Amino acid sequence: MAKELIRELINSGVHFGHSVSRWNPKMAPFIFNKRGNIHIIDVKKTLAGLIIAKKLLVEVVSSGKDVVFVGTKRQAQKVVEATAEKCGMHYVSERWLGGMLTNFRTVRSRLQRLEQLEAMQADNTLENESKKQASRLKREMRKIKANLEGIRKMGRIPGIVVVVDAKKEHLALREAKKLGIATIGLIDTDSDPDTVDVAIPANDDSIRAIDLLLSELADAVAIGKTMVGTRQEETAAKPKRARSSRTVMARAKDDEPAAAAATAVAVAEEKPAEAPEPAKSPEPTPEKKQPEQETPKSPEPAPEKKQPEQETPKTQ
Repeated sequence: MAKELIRELINSGVHFGHSVSRWNPKMAPFIFNKRGNIHIIDVKKTLAGLIIAKKLLVEVVSSGKDVVFVGTKRQAQKVVEATAEKCGMHYVSERWLGGMLTNFRTVRSRLQRLEQLEAMQADNTLENESKKQASRLKREMRKIKANLEGIRKMGRIPGIVVVVDAKKEHLALREAKKLGIATIGLIDTDSDPDTVDVAIPANDDSIRAIDLLLSELADAVAIGKTMVGTRQEETAAKPKRARSSRTVMARAKDDEPAAAAATAVAVAEEKPAEAPEPAKSPEPTPEKKQPEQETPKSPEPAPEKKQPEQETPKTQ
């Protein structure tokens, strides 16, 4: 299966990169060689990136989240629309409006305005307006529909964004990174692989190459959709673990006294209440005789020294 896919990738021209003068040095690990003035992309790296991207899509879609395909360049517009409709997901093919993810509330308000204008057109309310006002309202409706038709049914922030040509769709990648949304990108030799979470090195100017790669990603989305129901059933079948009412004992040595007290309280609550026993009068304890303290003896007075008597001088 892998050999057949590699053969199809080579036949679609997925390995042709840009000219040598336009390359990004960060793409060196994905470049196999250069032929003449053109870099040749390593098809093994393309296949490895495609497999990782498919696994990521299956995981994200099976968790119940949506996918947005973004490709506003002329070669990718029709392919992106067809791929998104094939797998029942959302797309942006005309123009990426700034704040389409970070300011999603305003985008939803514009979609509500689109529904209002379409309702006015359906009940012929626009015909009752003046010619200038009707023309202005129709132009507003066409503009909103062209920019936001692909995400019309998207009621929440998507779980993953797939872009064609990461260099051109830098606004979409920047908003996804700010919101923590996973990104998959088809990158050519002039792109920066650090801007996407999963890089698929490929020729992003070949319609056949884009169609082949996006069809493989659409199959992964379809597989993820089939797994949504089974995953929900598994989560519903798992019994919820009952939490114990006992106080959790702390394991740290420093909290041993507190843990012992908490355990004693829990055990006391579980035991049935017993009748209190009559309090016993405490028996008198015999008093211990303290040893008599010896009174310190007063020191004896030291004997006074007799001073020698002075001789009185004799009178002649």
